Amino acid sequence: MLSSAATSIIVVLIVFFLFMEGAGVFTKKPIEDGFLLAVSPSNPVKKLEPSQIKDIFDQKITNWKEVGGKDEPIVLFRTSDISTYYTDEELGENFEFFPAKINELISKQPGIIAFFSDKYKAENFSGRELEINKIKVFEFLSGEEWFPTAQPIAQMGVKPLIYGTLWVSLGAILIALPIGLAAAIFLSEIARKKVRNLVKPLIELLAGIPSVVYGFFGLVVIVPLIQSTFNLPVGETGLAGSVVLAIMALPTIITLSEDAMRNTPRAMKEASLALGASQWQTIYKVVIPHSASGITAGAILGIGRAIGETMAVLMVTGNAAVIPHTLLEPVRTIPATIAAELGEAPNGGLHYEALFALGCILFIITFGINLLVELVSSKQKHKKH
Repeated sequence: MLSSAATSIIVVLIVFFLFMEGAGVFTKKPIEDGFLLAVSPSNPVKKLEPSQIKDIFDQKITNWKEVGGKDEPIVLFRTSDISTYYTDEELGENFEFFPAKINELISKQPGIIAFFSDKYKAENFSGRELEINKIKVFEFLSGEEWFPTAQPIAQMGVKPLIYGTLWVSLGAILIALPIGLAAAIFLSEIARKKVRNLVKPLIELLAGIPSVVYGFFGLVVIVPLIQSTFNLPVGETGLAGSVVLAIMALPTIITLSEDAMRNTPRAMKEASLALGASQWQTIYKVVIPHSASGITAGAILGIGRAIGETMAVLMVTGNAAVIPHTLLEPVRTIPATIAAELGEAPNGGLHYEALFALGCILFIITFGINLLVELVSSKQKHKKH
């Protein structure tokens, strides 16, 4: 009882901490701490969406009237552009006049939008800071661009990462489940004892191989094979990730399914054969339905291995945060993103909390899959009774 209680409390605390850290991304503005965006005091535009700011600095929006302002061209200014307007002598030997010159420039340029550090903000600043909306949950989930370190505005769209995770995981299960089920049937019902005793330990041994080794195997063998087979410019694709994950999930699926099938009562199989059923009919009508719960457990663990895998996927999928349309395109998964970026994200910063939010999404996906499988299993048990 104490062990169960302690384990439950620890799991709840971990989930609570995960969601607390992840929720912080929705309380912040998508601009780097210590920086600001300012416009001329005569500019009527007071607030901009993060997507609008990105389009402005990408020069997709070039006139203020496109965002509800006056009909005048937008003038972009970053700190490095100050030398375009002022000489080194005007800025001072130690740049002591830097804040005053930025203030002067913003005052006399009606169409300017300036991105600079707040340490250069003059005490008598005459410009006006733009209001930037905080990141919204819907925009976070539906955004199609993931550039959490972009300046001046971070792009926090996780849609490509969610799609990449689901595509790779679904492909892995579609490959692994039929093969794993067929192998389990062979080992439990068809193979001779000598063959079973030789093959089963080898299959279980595959579960102990480190994921980075699978990644190297995929990079050296599977990636070139896919590239040459489909005549692709690069072989690092979602399909490569699915194949590697399928290989990694096979030992779990085969072992659990085979154990469940071998636990089918001998009397049930003999009764089926006595009634005139063939061996394959007995397997299909008796063995598989009776061992459905074990097969389901193997599928659940296999899916969990596929969704949560990090290193092997990072090595063979191309690591491109774009929305995939086929498995023959580079993708990026949520676990690979967390592994690749968490070490570089400042503790407590926007990027750091966004990665925790990705962890929350991964937890919800995994929990949803487990819940769905449990519902299906309970319905099957109810039908049996």
